[in-house]
Amino acid sequence: MKQRLLTAMNALLVFAALLVLWQVVLWVLRVPPYMLPAPYAVAKAVRARFPTLLNSLAITAEESAGGLVASIVVGALIALIFAQSRWVRRMFYPYTLLLQTVPIIAVAPLILMWVGAGQTAVTLIAFIISLAPIIANTTQGLISVDENLVHLFLMHNASRAQLLFKLRLPHAVPSLFVGIRIASGIAVIGAVTGELYAGSSQVGVGGLGYSILYAWSQLQTDYLFALVFATTVLGFCFFFLVMFLEWYFLHRWHESVRVPEIE
Repeated sequence: MKQRLLTAMNALLVFAALLVLWQVVLWVLRVPPYMLPAPYAVAKAVRARFPTLLNSLAITAEESAGGLVASIVVGALIALIFAQSRWVRRMFYPYTLLLQTVPIIAVAPLILMWVGAGQTAVTLIAFIISLAPIIANTTQGLISVDENLVHLFLMHNASRAQLLFKLRLPHAVPSLFVGIRIASGIAVIGAVTGELYAGSSQVGVGGLGYSILYAWSQLQTDYLFALVFATTVLGFCFFFLVMFLEWYFLHRWHESVRVPEIE
């Protein structure tokens, strides 16, 4: 408990130091407010636009969560197929990794043309950008089981299904959570990027990316920084939620999240 409190205090001190440094830079360099607003101005914008900011945050969170959950389901199923056949894995696995090399900025206009503006298009963009880490990490976890354990299962006449669900799948759960941790952050990036292009199906109502475009067009730099801060907070919330779920499901049996006992 003391260690957690100390970690939290250190994080708060670092955050406070960054705010002080921010303000000092403004004083020394005399940066105009429209280029870099003061921390107090950003806090004031958050307070003044809090309902709108919260609504945009909720929309982006819904789109990011939808894309992330869909990528987990589809990615895990694809990884299960890859783990069953080395031939299938060699044929199709490289193409799944191409999802990481295709710029989402180039794909977003196509999705907008096919699906139309709105949350569906943004969720689809978040799904595409977060799919590759799920497939890569889960597949690696499924195929990296110790051969001695595989032979032990085969010696006891284990079926193909038993080998998959009782050995390979439990072994791949930590790797799956690694992929989810990576995807949780980029799902938010994908949603915000999608909103920059797909916008909203209703005028004046949209997520953080839509609001960022509006604030930038109106030169509301303080509100723009508030939106960027909200995007960062959303990414942190997704990340720490995944870390909690990882601890909840693995802390009783896997050493990666088990707290060492101090003698």
